[in-house]
Amino acid sequence: MTISVITAVFNRASTIGQALASVQAQTWHKVEHIVIDGGSFDGTLELLEVQRHRLAVLVSERDKGIYDALNKGLGRASGDVLGLMHSDDFYADDRVLERVACAFADPAVDGVYGDLDYVAKEDPSRIIRRWRSGAYEPARLARGWMPPHPTVYLRRSVIEQWGGFDTDFRIAADYDAMLRYLARGKIRLAYIPEVLVKMRVGGESNRSLIRILRKSREDYAALRRNGVGGIGALVWKNLSKLPQFLGRPEGGAARR
Repeated sequence: MTISVITAVFNRASTIGQALASVQAQTWHKVEHIVIDGGSFDGTLELLEVQRHRLAVLVSERDKGIYDALNKGLGRASGDVLGLMHSDDFYADDRVLERVACAFADPAVDGVYGDLDYVAKEDPSRIIRRWRSGAYEPARLARGWMPPHPTVYLRRSVIEQWGGFDTDFRIAADYDAMLRYLARGKIRLAYIPEVLVKMRVGGESNRSLIRILRKSREDYAALRRNGVGGIGALVWKNLSKLPQFLGRPEGGAARR
């Protein structure tokens, strides 16, 4: 089983090295690492060129944003299973993909996910928030539940049938995609009750009040579009983040 790991990056010279090293350190060796660079000019591309021989694909060109870049990566992936490694993130340990592959040994499993830690940007050893997902139940979608998107791995067949990211969403395309797979596609998920990914705080959607409001509008549109709910589900979605700060096992919005 080959696992394709897709990284979209733009001007992340300070963190891309750790992301690359994290993938390269995995004990599961059937890994296809695809990196889509948006035309970086801060030294990121030079770092990537040094690692080109260890990458299956390296593309550097202007794009229409992170979801456009990720779609380019999905289109170039040839693995049996597809997942993401964001340029600010890294795996919790070197056996993450091995555990993911073991979970996919069950042919009934369409997707795999685990837990996530938010860590300090300047000191990734310091945990800011803990996202403990818990097992998936369809009814939880209307209460705002969502697996941490950076920990999600899907069979190629899921992407082929249900598509990648809708770039009409500028902030919540990952949320829309997961609702599409779960609510409309009714895919079967397996939960690994361990931290799989460490994510630096400072996601795109929380950088300003305007972006927070836009995210809420897009979340609402995704909920309605996929037949999951409306305002009530959106309220539950936002409230579900609180346990992350209190250290309780409940999920929130992916990479937000």
